[in-house]
Amino acid sequence: QVFLSVSSILNMAAFKDHFVLEDLLEEVRRQSPALSFGPLRPDGRVAVRGPFPALRLLRDFLLSKAESLSGQDRREGKPQQRGRSRLQEHGGVPETRGSTRGAGGERHVVVLDTDVYQYMRRFLPQVFQASDVVISGVTDGDITTVCLESAGRKAGAAAGARVKKIIENQSVELQETLRKARISFEEQSRGEKQRYKRLCESIKPRYPAVLLIPYDTHIDVVGTSADVFGFTEEVKS
Repeated sequence: QVFLSVSSILNMAAFKDHFVLEDLLEEVRRQSPALSFGPLRPDGRVAVRGPFPALRLLRDFLLSKAESLSGQDRREGKPQQRGRSRLQEHGGVPETRGSTRGAGGERHVVVLDTDVYQYMRRFLPQVFQASDVVISGVTDGDITTVCLESAGRKAGAAAGARVKKIIENQSVELQETLRKARISFEEQSRGEKQRYKRLCESIKPRYPAVLLIPYDTHIDVVGTSADVFGFTEEVKS
């Protein structure tokens, strides 16, 4: 399995004062042919599924629309109401603007595939470490939103932008090289599930670059194609 597809809920309600949402959804469909969309709900939400890079492009497209509307409101002397777009899965993911400025300084946001994020946290922790920048992640299903809050100083703002770029570049590289296999034991007894988990842990030292993500019904194995194949073959044998 390659990290190419995620499912999310897109909240378009913030645009209802500026667009007919049905027309905007049609524009979004034309803009994102690689994505599949569900019906528009009365609350302005719509389910969307497709390649993760295409979802990021969709997010950027909607953010640009939100920013242009904000600029238009300012030019017309209207109270500033910044448009928002959220990529969610069953709710809860914060706003996904590329960059904003709050009371404490500049804020950057990066949206990542959750498995890629967890792999980076485990094997590339230095990516999330920087002076003058506070980095936090909020995971919601297939998507993790990484927030970078920099201090108000100019050096902090520059560091935040630099770390954001490093995270984005690293995530793109991992998207291309990582694979995932799933070891399922949904119908097994509790004892058998524990045996599978112990077996995976005993094999893990031979594959130090593999990440194991345990769940109640399965274990996800994340790593390079060769490592994932070798690991799962040992489990089978």
